[in-house]
Amino acid sequence: MNTLRSLLFYLGYFLAMLVCGVLFLPVTPLLPLRSRYRLLNLYNHFVIVWFRLCCGVRYDIRGKQHLPDGPCVILANHQSEWETVYLQLLKPPVCTVLKRELLNLPIFGWALRLLHPIALDRSKPARAMRQVLTQGKTRLEEGLSVLIFPEGTRVLPGERRRYNKSGAVIACRAGVPVLPVAHNAGERWPGRHWVKNPGTLSLIVGEPIATQGRTPEDVLIEVENWIEARLVEISKVPRPVSLPSTEKNTAENPRHQG
Repeated sequence: MNTLRSLLFYLGYFLAMLVCGVLFLPVTPLLPLRSRYRLLNLYNHFVIVWFRLCCGVRYDIRGKQHLPDGPCVILANHQSEWETVYLQLLKPPVCTVLKRELLNLPIFGWALRLLHPIALDRSKPARAMRQVLTQGKTRLEEGLSVLIFPEGTRVLPGERRRYNKSGAVIACRAGVPVLPVAHNAGERWPGRHWVKNPGTLSLIVGEPIATQGRTPEDVLIEVENWIEARLVEISKVPRPVSLPSTEKNTAENPRHQG
């Protein structure tokens, strides 16, 4: 049953992408940036609803009352594709930090280019860090929020990875709050398998974390502790007590910190 539901979901997923590409992409470049977000996010709205209808998923979304009025840096754990879609709708317009290869995907990547993301070449980490810090601050000054997944890549439910401090650095330099977000989307929409799982998908938005007068390291510790505590509450897969030893060694060596 899950296989059939997943096939139906992907049928609608790709058909909607094709239709939106034909109808929206020709006119989107003519629109101002905020209008581009509103138009292209119609596809995101469809995916979120279609996923729920096709795959037997119930949403438990909490904490939206914590969304700040102005721009912020959104830091969320990363387990699947679902959160990359939903978090675009949480506090639009949102500039996402992503890997540059995504911009080359037909239709999807072309649409991403029109939203001015921060696209990184992960083979050049030092240059990528400078790019995030420079462009991230610029996007915030333009009134956009910035979405960063501090783990840097998708992490399977029940696993942990060291958090990168770039998002906290941007927020501290710009003097904007960090908005922590925790979810268990990878349990419903697996990051490494196409078959979706029915059940409850929980997402919690935390209270904004102030950054003025604080160090990025201090802010990041608070963000990570908050996210991990919420994941313990909502995850069906047990959380590890601490990072793997290799991650600990990396985190404790300043030469390797991002």
